[in-house]
Amino acid sequence: MDWRQRVGGKLVSPEEAVAGIKSGDTVVASPFTCTPYTLCQALYQRRHELRNVRIDHPAGLFPWIQEEGDAEAFKVRDLYATAFNREQIAKGLVDYLPFGAWKAYEVPPGFVEEPDWFLVPVSPPDRFGYCSFGPGVWLSKTWSRKAKKVVAEVHEDFIRTGGENYIHISEIDLLCEARQQTGGIPLPPRTEEEIASTEVICTLVAQELIRDRDTVQIGIGTVASALALYLHDKHDLGIQTEIITGGVPQLVEAGIVTGKYKTFHKGKVVGSALVAMPPEEMAMIHENPVFELYDFGYTDDIRMLVQFENFVAVNNALLVDLTGQVASESIGPRIWTGTAGQLAFMIAGRYSPGGRSISVLPSSHVINGERRTRIVSMLPEGTVVTVPRTLVDYVVTEYGVATLRGKTLRERIGELIAVAHPDFRAELRKEAQRIYGLTL
Repeated sequence: MDWRQRVGGKLVSPEEAVAGIKSGDTVVASPFTCTPYTLCQALYQRRHELRNVRIDHPAGLFPWIQEEGDAEAFKVRDLYATAFNREQIAKGLVDYLPFGAWKAYEVPPGFVEEPDWFLVPVSPPDRFGYCSFGPGVWLSKTWSRKAKKVVAEVHEDFIRTGGENYIHISEIDLLCEARQQTGGIPLPPRTEEEIASTEVICTLVAQELIRDRDTVQIGIGTVASALALYLHDKHDLGIQTEIITGGVPQLVEAGIVTGKYKTFHKGKVVGSALVAMPPEEMAMIHENPVFELYDFGYTDDIRMLVQFENFVAVNNALLVDLTGQVASESIGPRIWTGTAGQLAFMIAGRYSPGGRSISVLPSSHVINGERRTRIVSMLPEGTVVTVPRTLVDYVVTEYGVATLRGKTLRERIGELIAVAHPDFRAELRKEAQRIYGLTL
């Protein structure tokens, strides 16, 4: 039986699916790479007839505020800025929600807990009536249970995984057929310098900081997300993460990632979503019992993470100051991303018996033709500290590994200047003397 026959009268057009949303309602859209574009677009087309519809869209990849007047129709909040709403957040048209303390199966405080509507992409139902959330569970399991109405758009190419990556058709009120793909993320092209820096940094992390039998978390971002490609000489690694990145399926196939020594979920690769995953690797994950996707709150719940042994957290930074404070969400007061699960994983890496917390970043970047250091004497005014210096064991750039665990302020500054871009080391030494009174 075709799935369309199986769902019966629940199948409607996208326009009909969102027709019941009225002014003053609360709407949650599935996060990030599982943004339900078809439903979002259908709702956006109604903007002229709506007022004060609250949209909670974590790390949304849909531009809800596109023109003058949209902010009257939609009151949008987000906890992780993206290229689609970063400018709107800076202008105050989208409200930013700082958040980074996750608990299993709980809605982040500040988001509506029991929305009137939840919009989510799913696979067609199988013969038992179960749909998959495809490449990402995110918070879909929790909000599906709590929302008054669940509206889904169906993607026939969605994969199925283990874990909690499912919802029964009886839990869905209306469905429509997707008109646009989801599951991807727009990645800006990397320069040759960025590629070279990433190769060196990931090689250093893989060779010097990750050991056989470790359980590894890999963060999303230009540098960290490439790490799996550099782990092919390891043995019996485990993966317990928020985002499962490209390269991990190949490590499983090669017998490098086995999960034999994980404290929990032995033998499984666990995450909440697949990001930057090429189609051939997506096919390797489909119905592969090794891969399990769970709700974001579960994968990022520090109460579980701190119980792992030999847990290694590897995450990106925008800036690091000379004492080891890590900024990963803003430069000055301007929000660039969000905390997401970085703090939780870095705490786990620091507290885990045998664990390590690692921040990675290129030593410098070029902005408007000018090279600027990313190892800075002080974070710019208004910059958010994502990870306190007390929780950072290592900072890695293309110039080496700075070891911070157990180091004095003087020693930390020396370690970090040593991995800064050579063009800025002399100035950083002068600033260390001026600010901290320390001569190196």
